[in-house]
Amino acid sequence: MGERCRSAIENWAEDLRELSHAIHADPETAFDEHRAAARCADLLQASGFRVQRGVGGLATAFSAEYGSGPFVVVFCAEYDALPEMGHACGHNVIAAVGVGAGLALRDVADELGITVRVLGTPAEESGGGKLVMLAAGVFDDASICLMAHPAPEENCAPRSLAVMDIEVTYHGRASHAAYAPHAGINAADAVTVAQVAIGLARQHLKPRQMVHGIVTEGGKLPNIVPERTRALFLLRASDLEDLRDLQNRIMGCIQAGASATGCTFTVAEPTPAYAELTHDSWLVYAYRCAARALGRPLLSEQAEAEMPTGSTDMGNVSRVVPSIHPTLSIDSGAAVNHQPEFAAACVSDSADRAVLDGALGLCWTAAAAAADVDQRARLDQARTDRLREHRRSTDKG
Repeated sequence: MGERCRSAIENWAEDLRELSHAIHADPETAFDEHRAAARCADLLQASGFRVQRGVGGLATAFSAEYGSGPFVVVFCAEYDALPEMGHACGHNVIAAVGVGAGLALRDVADELGITVRVLGTPAEESGGGKLVMLAAGVFDDASICLMAHPAPEENCAPRSLAVMDIEVTYHGRASHAAYAPHAGINAADAVTVAQVAIGLARQHLKPRQMVHGIVTEGGKLPNIVPERTRALFLLRASDLEDLRDLQNRIMGCIQAGASATGCTFTVAEPTPAYAELTHDSWLVYAYRCAARALGRPLLSEQAEAEMPTGSTDMGNVSRVVPSIHPTLSIDSGAAVNHQPEFAAACVSDSADRAVLDGALGLCWTAAAAAADVDQRARLDQARTDRLREHRRSTDKG
């Protein structure tokens, strides 16, 4: 069975390389990935998958299925790019890996008694497409969910951080900066005070708590006291619970800006919070075995745990469905994700190799779970319990 999956990947290798490169050459940002979604869905449909487009109420999401077994294997394909930087996070690789894994597992779906589902999940970088799809019930019947992400180093179980956005708008009063500065209330000063307070707070934050921010609106002209300013902050923490503690602390810093200047302020959360990744330990073990068999440059589990990482809306999925989200190392030199040099590396020979290895590694992992009687029973029971709890909460609502 494993060799049949390998043969399938080899047969689809050129198509997957072309898919990855085409998405990379035509970057589209969050919720606007029409051509990328179509490229993935079209390839799957042409290979016999039943394709539904626009799932979860999202124009650039899709679901492609093959088989009809009760054990539902989900592979996620992301394809959104970063504004002005293109695919500097390698989502072209992610898309090709997810599609490739589905194509490889298709050939053994009937023998395993499974349904293979590839989900096109838009807007990971900003917007949280998977959260929208979760709320719409797209993941409800999933038995397991798998995806892989390119990075400078291999990691079978990366520890992502929970993250949320806070957008603060300060409201002051405009005035002539020279003739009547005393008549103005300076909203730019409010942002400055908040930034200083956050900077001072950083030395006392808990491990894995982080704050990053930019000023998105700072005033119109230097001779006008700014009457409105706006800043966007990203808050990260080890998990959602710790993230809320950090939020409370940062809100005090934001309040300080208003109190010190006489401004008023409003706060919004532009996108829903992303949870931390919660990996299924057995699926991680199975994937590690697959990656080792493929000759991937694995690190020790301790080194993996100590590795810095970012955040992903896959974390929210992993809190609901048994999941893994390994990283695949590509030869990016000194570059890391979200740098232009990393974008260039995402169509290199090593990235193309990562597409094939990642697809086969995820395929083998899913097949191992479906073929193992004990693990399949465990995962089936988890899905049954989840669906029962969902029905109970729906009935109460």
